[in-house]
Amino acid sequence: MNRRQWLKRSGTQIGGIALASLLRGETWAQTHFAPRAKRVISLFMHGGPSQLDLFDYKPGLRALHGQELPASVRGTQRLTGMTSGQASFPVTASLFGFQQHGNNGTWVSELLPHTASMVDEMCIVRSLHTEAINHDPAVTLLQTGHQQPGRPSFGAWASYGLGSENDNLPTFVVLLSRGSAARPADPLYARLWGSGFLPSNHQGVAMRSGGEPVLYLSNPPGVTAGMRRDQLDALAQINQTAQREVRDPEIDTRIAQYEMAFRMQSSVPALTDLNGETEATWEAYGPTAKRPGSFAANCLLARRMAESGVRFIQLYHRGWDQHYNLPSDIRLQCGDVDRPCAALLRDLKQRGLLDETLVIWGGEFGRTPYSQGKLEPTNYGRDHHGRCFTIWMAGGGVKPGIVYGETDDFSYNITRDAVHVHDLNATLLSLMGIDHKRLTYRFQGRDYRLTDVAGEVVTSIKNGM
Repeated sequence: MNRRQWLKRSGTQIGGIALASLLRGETWAQTHFAPRAKRVISLFMHGGPSQLDLFDYKPGLRALHGQELPASVRGTQRLTGMTSGQASFPVTASLFGFQQHGNNGTWVSELLPHTASMVDEMCIVRSLHTEAINHDPAVTLLQTGHQQPGRPSFGAWASYGLGSENDNLPTFVVLLSRGSAARPADPLYARLWGSGFLPSNHQGVAMRSGGEPVLYLSNPPGVTAGMRRDQLDALAQINQTAQREVRDPEIDTRIAQYEMAFRMQSSVPALTDLNGETEATWEAYGPTAKRPGSFAANCLLARRMAESGVRFIQLYHRGWDQHYNLPSDIRLQCGDVDRPCAALLRDLKQRGLLDETLVIWGGEFGRTPYSQGKLEPTNYGRDHHGRCFTIWMAGGGVKPGIVYGETDDFSYNITRDAVHVHDLNATLLSLMGIDHKRLTYRFQGRDYRLTDVAGEVVTSIKNGM
């Protein structure tokens, strides 16, 4: 036995116990304190929605529209390559109107009338910030706690820390939709829902909108369920023999994943069959809900997954990177998501699921208060902006009907209650009953966690605090 084999064997003595638990469908969930949220639905608007045109109302910009952004506001901030060479940075007021909604008179853009009707269920955070200024590092930081690839995603950490509520479905599921904006969507990489250095059974399972919902799940022609069962039993014996020899925990994971795939052959088709939904439900989610792969259809699937005990449900909606033609593109993007988001919250609430389901909406950063390129009377673009942006949350122990944090008159800098992305992730884990400093995994001699070496729980947005 060489050194590598000895280390594997001596460091993984619980492998057999873990495998037996996985095959029996038991979870390893042990929260550090009483959880408020049993599951998460993350509605990720990939590309960076403009806070100025949606949730961070700045009426004073109308009087400054077209004037140069004061140098004192921008300071020494690093700019992206798209606007760093601009000779001018004209202040750009939103083209869209805002109205007050809900018991607290929360300002919301005319682009989101259905979402606005649900503000009494929401905590809107206007003071999120990140140091990343380009898409890939910003999304990677928000999803994994680090700008460089290779670390586990939030969903993988949730799976690792809390385990499964359903023996027959994955703990972490990913759904993708493409927005209606004319602009080409930025790429998404599977590592954003990957498990990194965690065991591979914690990675997200991406469901497809056409053909088989999960690739390679169905038996090929001529292979019956009984034949597949016999094959898996024989394969398990071979893998267990290998496990006794090398004590590699990934072998246990592989066996468990084969068993999960076998159970998913019946559970996934039942989950994705929407024929039993009522006409009232279809009407609530809107006309695009019957189009597979649309954001509306994915929201409806997310509700069904929440009902079925899927722990972490990640929806990515692409097309929010509006460097130009923002007014036309953001109308289209909001048309995609406005009605389904409101319907999802109502649906969860009517079914008694919202209190224990944490719903999050937002992107990787916001947009600048100055125009990228030429400012025209009815057209403009906005560059990336990480110093302040807006998200909203609902359910799962979040304090409803509040706005947290403030930005300056330009929506450029935070003036009160700043929330870094590490603070956000620490708070989300806290709502799930997890101390972010204690959810760790030892890898290459270091204890890693989702929030890296930072993050503070924002207690002010937790209900009952």
